[in-house]
Amino acid sequence: MSITLNLIMLEGVTIMHIESTGIKEVKVITPKLFKDSRGYFFESHKLNFNRDNGLPTNFVQDNEVQSKKGVIRGLHYQLNNPQGKLVRAVVGVVLDVAVDLRVGSPTFGEYEMVELSAENKKMLYIPEGFAHGYLVTSSDSIVLYKCTNCYDPNDEYGIKWNDKTIGIDWNYSSPIISEKDDKLPTLNNQTFLPKY
Repeated sequence: MSITLNLIMLEGVTIMHIESTGIKEVKVITPKLFKDSRGYFFESHKLNFNRDNGLPTNFVQDNEVQSKKGVIRGLHYQLNNPQGKLVRAVVGVVLDVAVDLRVGSPTFGEYEMVELSAENKKMLYIPEGFAHGYLVTSSDSIVLYKCTNCYDPNDEYGIKWNDKTIGIDWNYSSPIISEKDDKLPTLNNQTFLPKY
């Protein structure tokens, strides 16, 4: 992963780091933890940080998902009401994936995978026009994510989780996939894709 680092400072203390991945629009955000004998505190979302770093400021929906080990959710996207997502794991560990589906993009069909965990506190920003999915590698997980548009059940699309054209290396022999996700088309057979 190639990294560009920006810092936001508060009285000389770094409170968030943002890194660019190999797909420049996909970002990894790592908050600074402030710990003491009581526990810890960190900021997981901040309007001026997003604005200053080219991230959305219009998150309109929060989601929480619990899953057990071996579950793969995805790869999902919306077309007419696309959702940018700011994703983090508050329990357990997941391998979170963003796939560029924007027709005409120089990184079309490429993906980024980032480990998000309750321990590392990392967040992944997945822009509109990307498919999103993840694999749970811990015994249990709870994932929270903020969305830039509300979910619309009539605007639901997806790409098959093991599409060979994309070639995601899940490194997991027998994942648990919903029947609905397992029937999703491959990228080459998907006619409803966002434009770059």
